[in-house]
Amino acid sequence: MMGNGNGRAKYVLRTLMVMALLAGPALAQQPGAQPSGPAPEKTPFNDPQSNSEKKKIETPGDKGNKSQDRQTDASGTSKDRLFFTLPNFLTLENANQVPPLTAGQKFKVVARSSFDYVQYPWYGFLAGIGQAENSEAGYGQGAQGYGKRFGAAAADGTIENFMTSAVLPSLLRQDPRFFQSGHGGFRRRTWYALTRILVTRGDNGKSQFNYSEVFGSAFSAAVSTYSYHPHADRRVGNTAKVWGTQVGYDSLTYVVKEFWPDIRRKLRKKKE
Repeated sequence: MMGNGNGRAKYVLRTLMVMALLAGPALAQQPGAQPSGPAPEKTPFNDPQSNSEKKKIETPGDKGNKSQDRQTDASGTSKDRLFFTLPNFLTLENANQVPPLTAGQKFKVVARSSFDYVQYPWYGFLAGIGQAENSEAGYGQGAQGYGKRFGAAAADGTIENFMTSAVLPSLLRQDPRFFQSGHGGFRRRTWYALTRILVTRGDNGKSQFNYSEVFGSAFSAAVSTYSYHPHADRRVGNTAKVWGTQVGYDSLTYVVKEFWPDIRRKLRKKKE
């Protein structure tokens, strides 16, 4: 989650560009479009398969890799990490029929992700760039200024994560998980990932407007702007800018999540 101000938005967007460049080589080698598009979403409650069969879905052409049951917890969340580092616990691969998460499970997985040990160096990185660019000058410089920026970055990320993936999904009965498509060519899969910012799956298994993402990120941007950020940055226009940047960040993150299994396979094959 990003903080307020033009400087913060700029360096977050730079980070997104780095993520896109890392994903680029693998994306460029994607095969041509297959006859079928993204697998249709199905209601998860009438699946004739047993629970053990559901857990053993494997990625096609990935005989040497871990099967789906090793990447997915019994609760229906993931153990995966983007680039083997960043928490990716709400992404499922090749899993169209899974039971919905309970409210408790939603809060639990978001807490596990938000307070993961990797998050703290990430917030430290964001605070360091903000310090170097003197974004949100009201924080000042020196150790005190850095500490304020670190705290703001951590609060921004935690609030946004809980609002978009736990609080609103629980109230609106929406599924906060990203279901990887894995079908079709590069353009089809990219479009599928980008549309997940507006389309999500309800707890009933049906597609619906992603109120949790759109309004959750807006609410978290407003809380961030008008609570602990410098008074000079507390403007409606600034809130809207942070909201738009966050939506753009999440959109690109969905694309990276869509192609990450392909990247992971290539990296493992290269290592072998």
